[in-house]
Amino acid sequence: MRIEQDIKLDFKDVLIRPKRSTLTSRSEVDISRDYTFLHSQRAYQGIPIIAANMDMTGTFEMARALARQGLATALHKHYGDEELLSFLAETGEESTIFYSMGITAEDYAKFRRIKAEAGEALNLVCVDVANGYTKSFVSFLGKLRDAYPGLTIMAGNVVTGEMTEELILDGVDIVKVGIGPGSVCTTRSMTGVGYPQLSAIIECADAAHGLGGLICADGGCTSPGDIAKAFGGGADFVMLGGMLAGHDECMGEIIDAGNGSRKMRFYGMSSRTAMEKYAGGVAEYRASEGKEVLIDYRGAVDHTLQNILGGVRSACTYVGARKLKELSKRTTFIRVTQQLNEVFGKA
Repeated sequence: MRIEQDIKLDFKDVLIRPKRSTLTSRSEVDISRDYTFLHSQRAYQGIPIIAANMDMTGTFEMARALARQGLATALHKHYGDEELLSFLAETGEESTIFYSMGITAEDYAKFRRIKAEAGEALNLVCVDVANGYTKSFVSFLGKLRDAYPGLTIMAGNVVTGEMTEELILDGVDIVKVGIGPGSVCTTRSMTGVGYPQLSAIIECADAAHGLGGLICADGGCTSPGDIAKAFGGGADFVMLGGMLAGHDECMGEIIDAGNGSRKMRFYGMSSRTAMEKYAGGVAEYRASEGKEVLIDYRGAVDHTLQNILGGVRSACTYVGARKLKELSKRTTFIRVTQQLNEVFGKA
């Protein structure tokens, strides 16, 4: 046993220090990014925000809404073959849709079937496991890369620089970063395992960029300011779950909570709710590592997207970043004990 003495930081622990800017309007900021992925050598252009592959956010409807504004979606993995093929045919080769999968034999067989039919319409994949430190995960990624050299692979989750390097060297283009920061994830309380998300982003980005790879910050963002901090810390992509939940595009049941209030269910994909829905229940050897909550129904996602993108643009103007690419270079974090004046409640 040992204790690391270095302080690790989360989004709540810092603010971005403003710097002199020559920008006169938020409209001058370009928040899209252009990437050429390390292993697949495919080009990517778009706003690097991804809807998480949860069954309440990684839906076809969410993907269509986000694509209209240049954002990406990681589809949840519980769609059937015909549904996926029909949707992929609709999106075409230039889409920003990630196909999601696990590492079981059934997951791989399903992917091979879909890929054989969809062809180049499926060229982005998200390999998603809770624990990205296992040998079986690394072995699966090597097999996938060998079989599909032109496939863009996003995989995780991990939170340390050395494992980020390992995954990139094994063929991953984008390393997904985050263990336990999600709004409906209970991994940290159930296991005691985790890493403050901002420090994880900074350390994993440093490791990935040194090898020519990229990272996706997955989880922990509760406001547009947190997204700006993630990009400022070096994230190339940011994945959102809770911030996109509660909308029409989530295709969830709207519940009348009385007094004119309407709610929508939202739950983690390792929650009892999700496991009962897709696996027949919680296996006897494990425990649920997610929770179910009722959140306010928020209508169409377009207004939320305007707030998110407007907040990120505004952050760029405060530090003089004309492009999102410049934000990490112009970011200086200051440690704080309080961020908000909550005398009239939270914003």
